[in-house]
Amino acid sequence: MSISQERHLVSPGGYEAWLFDLDGIITDTARVHAAAWKGTFDEYLKVVSERQERSYEPFKIDPDYYRYVDGKPRYAGVDSFLRSRGIIVDWGDPNDPPSRETVCGIGNRKNALFNEVLRLRGVEVFESSVALIQELRTRGRRVAVVTSSKNCDAVLQAAGIQNIFEVRVDGNVAAAKKLAGKPSSDTYEEATRILGSPPEQAVVIEDAISGVQAGRTGGFGLVIGVARSDDPEVLRQNGADIVVRDLAELGLV
Repeated sequence: MSISQERHLVSPGGYEAWLFDLDGIITDTARVHAAAWKGTFDEYLKVVSERQERSYEPFKIDPDYYRYVDGKPRYAGVDSFLRSRGIIVDWGDPNDPPSRETVCGIGNRKNALFNEVLRLRGVEVFESSVALIQELRTRGRRVAVVTSSKNCDAVLQAAGIQNIFEVRVDGNVAAAKKLAGKPSSDTYEEATRILGSPPEQAVVIEDAISGVQAGRTGGFGLVIGVARSDDPEVLRQNGADIVVRDLAELGLV
């Protein structure tokens, strides 16, 4: 289904806090993440298929990445996808080496691959998103980045935009404070708590199904979905009030 290209007008005065996901919203690292997940899972699935003498079915970006991994904390994504294939491995420990066959070990393997690609390619930024954040700050609105990624600082520094957010709630903060990952609304609620704004006066901006679900279940004032190349109806059905292809389609009045 196509998505309307008309401009969606929002009054920032009605919302004190604006909460942005990172990958796919601010930086174009979602494709790097997806590629790293595919490389990691395909390698492991080949091992499992050979060991169990069963057919090899590779990891698919659509639907596997979007359904089981996108937006979730790294280890939860590993566990969710493997269970979808009937594969259950020990959770392990976050300090497990990438070679260890545990949820944490496989997740750490993916993270190593992601950082390798990050160093080689750098980070592309969605300029329209940065422009929106700068305009919001000019108007006195509060802004935060809320991401499941533990690489938030590295990505922001690589993109040269480490100073545009007042607050960062990332995977490291979530682990330290024992916050549930998306689709739970815990991390978004933590951002509003730090900013001193109630959820009903906050905007959540997400491109992942799990992220818009978090915005909806948390009772946030407005949930904006960004469907750059995916079916916008999926984000609407999961809780987005507005869906755009790019934040350039969002106008502040």
